[in-house]
Amino acid sequence: MLVSHSALIMVIDGAKMSLFRNREKDFSVDLELIEQNAQHSASTAELGTYKPGRSFSSKGQGRSAYESTDYHQAEEDEFAKAATEKLNGLAKDSKFDFILIAAPQVLGIMRQHYSGDLHKHLVAEIDKNYAGRPALEIAKLLNHFEP
Repeated sequence: MLVSHSALIMVIDGAKMSLFRNREKDFSVDLELIEQNAQHSASTAELGTYKPGRSFSSKGQGRSAYESTDYHQAEEDEFAKAATEKLNGLAKDSKFDFILIAAPQVLGIMRQHYSGDLHKHLVAEIDKNYAGRPALEIAKLLNHFEP
């Protein structure tokens, strides 16, 4: 894949995010880390109740459990939304290309929140979980990626 000079590359999963800038001028890839962010991703048991509530039928002996809320997933979704807002802000009045490398589920959440500016400058979405990997591995992925 050809990556333009000064393109911004975000690599993200539900708890880790890295933002890189390509500093090469001839469409090769040499990534410089600009920002890194991570959050502790606690389990649902740590975040919420242990058992879902129970429902009793008004007729007869029927009982059922309410579906429990996945607080862990909700926290990861909020992290993805915040990262998308960061990209939206960077894309506003930008002249640079953007590349997003995200875990598939995170990518699905982020797509729902793209601004028009980000959509216009986004040259690639790669649905791979590369968060936390070194810049050299990410550069290798970009060099071998065929859109």
